[in-house]
Amino acid sequence: MKETARQARAEGRIIGLVPTMGALHEGHLSLIAQAKRECSPLIASIFVNPKQFGPKEDFAKYPRAFETDSEKLKHAGVDAVFAPEPVEIYPNDFSTYVNVEGLSERLEGRSRPGHFRGVATVVIKLLQIVQPHRAYFGRKDAQQARLIQKMAHDLNLDSEIVICPIVRESDGLALSSRNVYLNPDERRAATVLHRALQAAKGELDRGVREVMQLKDVLQRTLSKETLATVDYAEIVDADSFEPVVRVRKACYLVLAVFFGKTRLIDNLYVEPASPGSDDLVFHL
Repeated sequence: MKETARQARAEGRIIGLVPTMGALHEGHLSLIAQAKRECSPLIASIFVNPKQFGPKEDFAKYPRAFETDSEKLKHAGVDAVFAPEPVEIYPNDFSTYVNVEGLSERLEGRSRPGHFRGVATVVIKLLQIVQPHRAYFGRKDAQQARLIQKMAHDLNLDSEIVICPIVRESDGLALSSRNVYLNPDERRAATVLHRALQAAKGELDRGVREVMQLKDVLQRTLSKETLATVDYAEIVDADSFEPVVRVRKACYLVLAVFFGKTRLIDNLYVEPASPGSDDLVFHL
């Protein structure tokens, strides 16, 4: 992989990387499509990263479909697939980790201790190995995407971190590899994530900017679904992911909810239409 990257750079080509854990869906393929338009060669990685799973999480049963994924990537026009074995990424004497302080402790970091240390470490390793000019990540994992941007900035990495839109099913459920865990009733119930964000968006459209009012709308909508158990429903600054009291600048409305044993996340990104404007632009 490193030799392929060196050769591409020597030829003056623009290397793109789409890191994945496999179990590919249309959300991943949308990243591939954007990267394909902007880069050549395009590399996709498939690596189920053990360091970002907690001891009670789903590493062992996380969906793996390497042959099917490889066919999808080939059909999408990916030039190479990087699929290392865990021992290649984490040899037995491995002891170096990356931690993005602050961002790593909030929301997802609080609910999943150690998760972001594992994410940051594997991503910087992938960026070091592939040396892409651009690396593509989805906005569904908003806190993860922001953490990777912060790490790249703080460590003066050469790779540009490109954040791409959420892809949804026709009923609004954000695509996720974990959706396959849902039974039919849970799958139906999971649409409440999108409904809650839409309800809050409606309030924002009507001029509501107070976070307590918006959080109340989120909680009331989620509470109507008996199969939903809320981990968190928060409104946070888009850069720091710290709580805000009023929507004045770019923010995320972020949700993490259990449906049975399956934990799903979703978000709505809100930003002013122009500097100082009270009009908002939504990315749902």
